[in-house]
Amino acid sequence: TCAPLCSLSGYHGNMALLQLPSTHGCLVCGRFNPQGLRLDLHVDETSGVVHTTFVPTPHHIGFENVLHGGLMATVVDEAMVWAATWVGRRFCLCGELTVRFREPGRVGDVLSIQAGVDVNRSKLITTSARVVNSAGTLVATASGKYVPVSLDEHQRVVQTFTPSPLSARATQLLQGS
Repeated sequence: TCAPLCSLSGYHGNMALLQLPSTHGCLVCGRFNPQGLRLDLHVDETSGVVHTTFVPTPHHIGFENVLHGGLMATVVDEAMVWAATWVGRRFCLCGELTVRFREPGRVGDVLSIQAGVDVNRSKLITTSARVVNSAGTLVATASGKYVPVSLDEHQRVVQTFTPSPLSARATQLLQGS
């Protein structure tokens, strides 16, 4: 998995990244969810590759000092659904998610997540993602299949975005779908 992302392992911030919007209560990106992760997700406007970082804390563990695998799956799902949404210009729902854990995610370590689209079809978008720790070690890979929602449902989702000048351009581009 993640063939299109393997070349991105040397990402150094020279891409045209846009901050993606968030919704009020989203578990991953929601700014106002008191139990949420409140992650900032960014997309390369041209390639559609989504980037985020996550630093696990002690309340994210499965067992001592190790990030819960379900939480890591949640974070990669969020990155992949945004990659599918961006490239397909339609919000998507996860139909299938596969995560391969290669190393434990550790409390306090900066985990860098990148997700991209492998195949873009009108009714199914396949994605891949990778998680790398601050030492550059591959922590996990993932693949997913995402189903675009109807145009009406897409517009309803876009209406729930929390207004922010940081994500205004991305929101504008997604509204035009």
